[in-house]
Amino acid sequence: MSNDKKQLVIITGMSGSGKSMAINTFEDLEFFCIDNLPPRLIPQTIELWSPPNEIQNVAIVADVRAGQFFGDLVEICRSLRETSLKHFSRPVVLFLDASDAELIKRFKETRRRHPLVTSERGINEAIQLERNMLSDLKETADKIIDTTNLEPEGLRNLIREFFGPERTQERLMIAVVSFGFKHGVPLDADLVFDVRFLANPFWVPRLKDLNGTHPEVARYVLSDPLTEPLMEKLFDLAEFTIPQYIREGKAYLTIAIGCTGGKHRSVVIANELARFLASRNYVVRVEHRDLHQARGQTDARPTTI
Repeated sequence: MSNDKKQLVIITGMSGSGKSMAINTFEDLEFFCIDNLPPRLIPQTIELWSPPNEIQNVAIVADVRAGQFFGDLVEICRSLRETSLKHFSRPVVLFLDASDAELIKRFKETRRRHPLVTSERGINEAIQLERNMLSDLKETADKIIDTTNLEPEGLRNLIREFFGPERTQERLMIAVVSFGFKHGVPLDADLVFDVRFLANPFWVPRLKDLNGTHPEVARYVLSDPLTEPLMEKLFDLAEFTIPQYIREGKAYLTIAIGCTGGKHRSVVIANELARFLASRNYVVRVEHRDLHQARGQTDARPTTI
């Protein structure tokens, strides 16, 4: 892949998941943006893309608003990935998602109509239908962003990080996310590991109100006799699988580490795994999704190691 080729991003996902905000952010990044383009027109648009000045990065939104033409998108994305494009590197499919409850809440707050709602089909049925329609596309997406717990600026920051001018080209970008199972598994997780069998600092009075970023909590979790063999197996699995993802052409990988509340054990293990991956020269960012859930906040500030 030539480094002078521009980015081509196809944005899709659930209605209400933040695609409008995403395309606005891509515009801020000086992408040429096209919203609601029928999938069949994407190859023609790309083939004819020869503006008189310097070639721009391009972002295209295609989703269920295309109606009967939407079903072509999976095959078109596959075809574009297998084609050597003149001006663009391998297309990246960005899929935005959110929980059903959050999507319903957003549609109620904005009073906007879901594109699949009809006189016979309510919002719940429309969301389930859309999930079914998008299932194959989500399965083959390069990057999934779960916006359920993201503030608008959090989504903008993620897009800037993944697609901005400083984006590292031709390298797998790995996100290690800690979370609490009681708050739900991240929708964008590629790999999920449950560490609830480790000793829980929550039951230690002096540690209960601290979190996994505190040295005392980290020492407590790492001193559990089960932690060392767990980390060895996680490291071994990472060393085996990540090169296979790279060989496959995967651009983004999200590894989710879960405990009960997402405040202690998962944070410690996520940090340890991220440090290991960074030591192997991978591009890694860490997000502790539920670190401040008890205070009604979400830590949406990722760290690149």
